[in-house]
Amino acid sequence: MKFEYLLFNLVVIIGPVVSQFSRQIRHVSHWRLKLLVSGIVMIPYIIWDAIVTGSHWWFNEAYTLDFRLLGLPIGEWLFFLTVPFGCLLVWETLPHGDSWLVQLKFLRYIRAVLYAILPTSVWIFSTGRQYTGLVLLCLGLIGIADMLLNVNLLLQPKTYLYLAIVTGLILVFNGYLTARPIVLYGEAYQSGYRILTIPIEDFGYGFTLMLFNTLLYEKLKAVWHEK
Repeated sequence: MKFEYLLFNLVVIIGPVVSQFSRQIRHVSHWRLKLLVSGIVMIPYIIWDAIVTGSHWWFNEAYTLDFRLLGLPIGEWLFFLTVPFGCLLVWETLPHGDSWLVQLKFLRYIRAVLYAILPTSVWIFSTGRQYTGLVLLCLGLIGIADMLLNVNLLLQPKTYLYLAIVTGLILVFNGYLTARPIVLYGEAYQSGYRILTIPIEDFGYGFTLMLFNTLLYEKLKAVWHEK
């Protein structure tokens, strides 16, 4: 079906949209802010996507509409809104870590590890595994953004429960996109390792997309509450 990628986005967003009618969810949800954040974060990811589509990956014409914007199907544009919106809803409904998990001392070293990834990402990119290198670069930038924005997302145990849930969502949704396949990949640009049908780089890509959204959401929400 040519409109299958559109249906995929509908399935992703229908639960979060319906949840907004729940009084309990609506009390904690800032849906306008979530849409604003998703719209901001999608800009660099759309640029990345548009540049590498046709080499790092491309979209199966059997499952996407013929119309393209910057070379990307409409379903791909919607992906950067529907998926972060749903994940941010998961984030804001999770309990704070201090109440259910002992603070993990090693978390203070997470950002240092991400800083160390930066030079490695450049080297890997130079070997031709460009998708792998770009994902690692974004992981390093997460550490810098977390420090500069002073959100300290990476120091919260809650974040790692969130990432565990995101991992499950990637297995379901990216598993569908890659098994169908709606998205196809240029093997030369990645490590070649897969979990089921999903390139391992897709997990890093998903983590960075969700973490950038969550970092900006938490920062803007704090500013919103100060007004």
